[in-house]
Amino acid sequence: MKKVIDYNNQMNCVGQFFSGKAALDSLADLDPDIVLMDLQLYDSWGTNVIRTIKIKNSRIQFIICTNHEDDDKVFDALRSAAVGYLVKGESLEKIIQAIITAKNGGSPMSNNIAKKVLCHFQNQEQDFQMVEELTTTEKYILQGLAEGLQYKEIAANKGVSTETVKKHVGSIYRKLNVNNKVEALNKLNHNKFLL
Repeated sequence: MKKVIDYNNQMNCVGQFFSGKAALDSLADLDPDIVLMDLQLYDSWGTNVIRTIKIKNSRIQFIICTNHEDDDKVFDALRSAAVGYLVKGESLEKIIQAIITAKNGGSPMSNNIAKKVLCHFQNQEQDFQMVEELTTTEKYILQGLAEGLQYKEIAANKGVSTETVKKHVGSIYRKLNVNNKVEALNKLNHNKFLL
């Protein structure tokens, strides 16, 4: 990779690090424009390195380049302030183009990662619409469940019977197309701003 980057007349490689510690010790001072960062480093996790370096030098842009494709790792990396996510195995041309894209303010991603991101937001939109269909009382009850309240506590706060709360919970499950409280609360977590 270093040879390929240095061969390109638009860029040069200012450093290579084989551990998170080495990157943390030197990367911020080198002040590169773009960093290709693996997630699983010899001694640490790449997202932790990104978060720490961004505090020291917020200008540096990070592109993840890794074998990991599972949703948790992808979204944690993007939350850590990575601007792009490439899966190892991409062509050298695509990696070079990704660096140029990031430098120009873009967010380069491997096709399958871009699909994951789109699906995630499409699912959030569906969850948003489902939560919107809840009545004010159902939203109140769901929020109470999210706060760890028991049915009888919600009933006392609302001035209704526990049976009434149970009926509302059944309606909530139907509207959200879920089978239990955990699934309902997962949909609520995507839509905290509604309540």
